[in-house]
Amino acid sequence: MPKQSHLLSPCLVPEPRAMTPYGGVLELQPDRLIVLKTSTPAQGFFEAQEAQRALSRYSRVTWHIHASDAAPAETIGLLIAIRDAGDAGRGTERQSYTLDVTSERITIAAPTTAGAFYGVMTLTQLLRQYGGVLPLLHIEDAPDFARRGVMLDISRDKVPTMKTLFELVDLLAELKINEFQLYTEHTFAFRRHPVVWANASPMMGEEIMQLDAYCRARHMDLVPNQNCFGHMRRWLIHDAYRHLAECPNGCETPWGYFAEPFTLCPGDPGSIKLVEEIFEEVLPHYTSRFFNVGCDETVDLGNGRSKAEVEAKGVGRVYLDFLLQIYERVKRHGRTMQFWGDIIMAHPELVAELPKDVIAMEWGYEYDHPFADHGAKFAASGIPFYVCGGTSSWNSIGGRTDNAIGNLLNAAENGKRHGAVGFLNTDWGDYGHLQPLPVSYLPYAYGAGVSWCAASNRDMDVARAASLHIFADPSGATGKFAYDLGNVYTHIPFRTYNGTAYAYAVTLSAEALQRRLKEAPIERRWLTRVNKELDRLEAIVPTLKMQREDAALVRREFAYAIHLMRYGMARLERLSAARSRVAADLKVIERERRKLIAEHHRVWLARNRPGGMEDSAKNIQR
Repeated sequence: MPKQSHLLSPCLVPEPRAMTPYGGVLELQPDRLIVLKTSTPAQGFFEAQEAQRALSRYSRVTWHIHASDAAPAETIGLLIAIRDAGDAGRGTERQSYTLDVTSERITIAAPTTAGAFYGVMTLTQLLRQYGGVLPLLHIEDAPDFARRGVMLDISRDKVPTMKTLFELVDLLAELKINEFQLYTEHTFAFRRHPVVWANASPMMGEEIMQLDAYCRARHMDLVPNQNCFGHMRRWLIHDAYRHLAECPNGCETPWGYFAEPFTLCPGDPGSIKLVEEIFEEVLPHYTSRFFNVGCDETVDLGNGRSKAEVEAKGVGRVYLDFLLQIYERVKRHGRTMQFWGDIIMAHPELVAELPKDVIAMEWGYEYDHPFADHGAKFAASGIPFYVCGGTSSWNSIGGRTDNAIGNLLNAAENGKRHGAVGFLNTDWGDYGHLQPLPVSYLPYAYGAGVSWCAASNRDMDVARAASLHIFADPSGATGKFAYDLGNVYTHIPFRTYNGTAYAYAVTLSAEALQRRLKEAPIERRWLTRVNKELDRLEAIVPTLKMQREDAALVRREFAYAIHLMRYGMARLERLSAARSRVAADLKVIERERRKLIAEHHRVWLARNRPGGMEDSAKNIQR
């Protein structure tokens, strides 16, 4: 720890609701006790162990755990008082805690083990920052949202290793996230349907159960997330399932022409039968009482086998009828159904027909998404809903920092205003999930902050906080680098929705890219500006000094992201009629592409399973 570290203001993520400094410090002494004051000490033992580990790692003291407050007062270094060590419940008050650092000891008091855990996580961050000399202070803390989640896409095409998932859960738990979802289309090892995951390195049932138990110990609910209406391409491309598709041979959609099937035909009895089989296989592996069934973006519904029914009843009615069939199957399994709310929001006249025990997931990923308007509509309907923003990392390669911050704050503030029951920070993997995981760390931190308490976290120094508590770089340099990398897109003078121009230049054909850019001028001045910023950032990467075990890998991932962004810039330059040289010709592009794919494979396998890797690489266009 740096000298005089106790003079620095506390840097915490999330920032607590209320923190009062007293002045002065507590120097931690060896041979003190961690005392559990609770009617059921066994239920607070894990929290005490987490505190013990943090004290050993950051303060170099060994404090043993004692399950009685009969110990002499002068021997107590940390008192954890839990009034009711039962289930954490769902309420925000039951997740509250106070933390006091006085000249005598540290005290964490909470109504439940969940609250105690969050108090220990705050203490862990104080120890990381200050080592064995803590500032005297008082913290009173509780969340805005009872449920604060992160969703990770594991279907396009990146399935993390179990080591990566366990490490990610540890990170999110420290950020006080208490819900985790793995977005799944085909990447579960269905025993009845092996053809859909044959080359995907899927999650095994046993692995889900291991992860579920790991999450539960950290007061996190692992919620199953299995799409089962739209986004079924990975199933429907196979002969055994193609007959269930709305458009078995593809069709025109609002997104352009789809050459492959995408959505289940709701009128085919085999469709709901398949859904039943999926649920029967997946759900027994989870202990959560919630289940996200997806059902978003059914963009080809009514363009194929349901055409006559849609013309007679309307597309919203046909959608709702199948959604209600899915709801009935979810109820049979004793779960509460979550579903993406985009389609029903387009047909507000049907909202009143939704069962009152579903949860609509109101999603949007731009900084100006109408969370206020949509939240007011869901609130008026009486349907419980989440607000779901995103990390803005997908389709970006290096991130979109400003957009992510604006989007997540918008979701949190309007979700709280209109009574949302939860907050979900989504991390998608469109076009092969090319962005490395560390690109999402900074928006994970900001989303955790504003979902815990928007008032105290809206202006948080997220670069400093992420640098210290995620990248393990007390200097702040790595957090600042990640922040700036995610803002390279701001040097381009036109807006691209749901991604960056250079990321789309990597993954789209020249024709599709031109459609995406909508005739926006590609000019030498901003091409030069972006490339100079990439030069600056590339020079910083080798200088980043992190105390993480995987520091070398993180640097390599950031370097890879910059190289991929440069490749996108080169492809953009080829579209520029004003270019004055031919350096970015096809041969150079192809040579660089081969190098990128080789590095793509190396970076991919460091955190992820091999399945999906080759499919992902195909998204790096020639």
